[in-house]
Amino acid sequence: MNYKIGLKLWSLNENYIVPAIDLFEREVYDYIELYAVPNSLEMLPKWKTLAKEHKIKFAIHAPHFSSGLDFSNPNKLKHNLMLCDEVKRYSNELEALYTVFHPGIGGSLNESIRQMKMVQNLKFAMENKPYIVPMNSGEAFCIGADFNSIARILDEVGCEFCLDAGHALCSANYQGLNPYEYIAKLNELNPKIYHISDNDENAKLDAHMHFGDGSIDLARVLKLLRGGEFLAIETIKDSKENLDDFAVDCKNLRELA
Repeated sequence: MNYKIGLKLWSLNENYIVPAIDLFEREVYDYIELYAVPNSLEMLPKWKTLAKEHKIKFAIHAPHFSSGLDFSNPNKLKHNLMLCDEVKRYSNELEALYTVFHPGIGGSLNESIRQMKMVQNLKFAMENKPYIVPMNSGEAFCIGADFNSIARILDEVGCEFCLDAGHALCSANYQGLNPYEYIAKLNELNPKIYHISDNDENAKLDAHMHFGDGSIDLARVLKLLRGGEFLAIETIKDSKENLDDFAVDCKNLRELA
């Protein structure tokens, strides 16, 4: 496998630090993609210790809609930029391999582009989204869920691209497109980063199933994800004490490649 494999953790996941060190030393994965939970900077020194003492590399995933960052909402501009400042702290102090943002949910593409262009002094990538996400009031439409919107963001913002294969499959199913052909088309946008998990092949809503628990043809997907450098595994964690399920997912993924 030509990718560097990433372990997805949250900045508050102190409970996974010891097993993460163990799996890294066993060369199960190559880096940690850390979701920077808002107001969690007190945890940053613990992750810096992993970087310094254990030589673990980090990438950063910025907060998204569920954590309060929504570039598509003009009323949240000040709050969004405040959260971006926290993301910069994580990215700079951990010397991040990359930093990923979601474009937003429920607002306008123009506003997402406007606000993303305001993120200064930080090289980042945008991640494609499913077409819809469930909300308390029903469903909301995502920014960056179709090819033309993604291409426009990349062009006008000047950022890199993170191709989430699971998001792409859900979006394609909603649009009535062949999901594998849609993933291949998105790969033409030269992503540097990939995210992957399993799901029902016909799903329209995102899930983060373990490999083999869904029906996606993962071997076929991996053949489509060519040209990027990083691949973060975004499957669920079954235990709060260990990362054994992640180790199994890594093994299964490597056997498919």
